[in-house]
Amino acid sequence: MKRSRRQKGVGLIEVMVAVLISATGVLGAAALQMNSIKYNQTASTRSTAVFLASDICDRMRANRANALAGNYDIALDADAPKGDAVHQQDLQEWVATLANSLPGGDGSVTRAGTTFTIVVQWNEGRISSTREANSGDNESFVFITEL
Repeated sequence: MKRSRRQKGVGLIEVMVAVLISATGVLGAAALQMNSIKYNQTASTRSTAVFLASDICDRMRANRANALAGNYDIALDADAPKGDAVHQQDLQEWVATLANSLPGGDGSVTRAGTTFTIVVQWNEGRISSTREANSGDNESFVFITEL
């Protein structure tokens, strides 16, 4: 009587290959999820910057005479003007909101006649590994409007 010889251990190799493939897929999904969260946060920060540029623009439209007189002009890294006038309070609130809502948030308003350039700047250092070399960590949004 002839006995057939059966292979042993083939099932274990198949299981190990399946585990390796599954682990690779799970790690890929985890990396995808991490990038998704990072870019979602970046998009949220950019949306906040757009909102804040529109905010100061609306404040200037509401106080057009002072805006055209240059009372809303402010440079990057400048402190908001002190005082109780509407344009001073607007700039105080805007600068404080920039600092509180954006990482390293700052802004400027410059005027050329009736054209205003609003710059909102923030720090994107948390994603510096995905930025171009020597591009720096600061990101900015520029909004140009006519009053």
